[in-house]
Amino acid sequence: MASPKQIILPIVVITIAVAAAVGFSSMKKPPEEKEEMDNRPVVAIEVNQMVDYTHKVNSYGVVTGKYETQLVAQVSGEIKFISDAFVRGGFIRKGEVLAKVDAIDYEAALIDAQASVANAQSALILEKAQGKVAEREWARITNGTPTELSLRKPQLAQEIARLKSAEAQLKRAKRNLERTVIRAPYDALIEARDIGLGSYVNVGNPLGKIISVETAEIRLPVADKELSFLSDQGQLSDVEIKTQLAGKTRVWQGKIIRSEGVVDKNSRMTYLVAQIIDPYGLNSDKAPLKFGSYVTATISGDQAGQVSVIPRHLINEGKVALLSEDRLLKLAPVTILRESGSNAIISSGLKDGDKIIISALDYPLEGMELALPEDKQNKTDEVDAVETQLAEKQ
Repeated sequence: MASPKQIILPIVVITIAVAAAVGFSSMKKPPEEKEEMDNRPVVAIEVNQMVDYTHKVNSYGVVTGKYETQLVAQVSGEIKFISDAFVRGGFIRKGEVLAKVDAIDYEAALIDAQASVANAQSALILEKAQGKVAEREWARITNGTPTELSLRKPQLAQEIARLKSAEAQLKRAKRNLERTVIRAPYDALIEARDIGLGSYVNVGNPLGKIISVETAEIRLPVADKELSFLSDQGQLSDVEIKTQLAGKTRVWQGKIIRSEGVVDKNSRMTYLVAQIIDPYGLNSDKAPLKFGSYVTATISGDQAGQVSVIPRHLINEGKVALLSEDRLLKLAPVTILRESGSNAIISSGLKDGDKIIISALDYPLEGMELALPEDKQNKTDEVDAVETQLAEKQ
């Protein structure tokens, strides 16, 4: 039979063990709750804004003068005078004297022609008087019909012809004398001068070359698909011309004055011609647009109405990714009116205020849940607040 000691001792040991286990358990920290993971892809958005859009067609070209004239001598002689403005790069006004040919021989020829006219006029008057005398004499002698010869009609016709010939020589003499003075046919820039003071020129010898500065022209190549965005094939459309001058971008305004009407066989482009008034600013204070300058041009086209302008890379298979109000992906089909540079002009499919997703999505699926950066930040702030509260309680 077991003694009381043998019975009580195991009970005490078990009691102590249970108490120790309970004590250790109370000292152990409860397992932390795992934070709920937000696996929604974070996207960046841009709010769509509908705009009133006017089509613009970009082109380029080189500035040239509307008129280029090779001056040639129309009379022969020695060059007696050259204007100081008649130098390469000089500017001249319409009617300004550029050079003069020795006019002595032509002045003498004019005097001879004037004398010939006076002689022919005198001979004609005398012949008319003789004709009247012959007519009276014929009437006094006989009552028959006089012949033209008897009335001196042939002689009268001859004197009339001589007078006309003398008058023609007088006109030529005046014209030749006028041609000894070489004048500018329009406001111009001197591109070249081929004569010097004292040089001798014959008829047809080159004197120099001038370029009109009243207007400048620029040939602008435009693709056929771009022409459809211009009113009346671009006729009378406004053009903005830009070029770099002294490190600054300069701008001029012009108009399309005509189309060349054919498609270039090499470039397959149609050329429109833009006109700039007073390119060198001779009648204003604007900066000069020099001939030979390379320029870019923006031609104003038709009105497109309310459209959306977005980067082309945001369109995938004719659809644009949008973020709905409940943070779901929506793929909106759109109609592309045209592409302009890196942008696409959307005529339908987007509304004002649509949230366009501008960041890349690896596997976009319609209806998938998405998040904005502020959503993640708000979630983080909430977790931090909960942890702070727990720490305060402990």
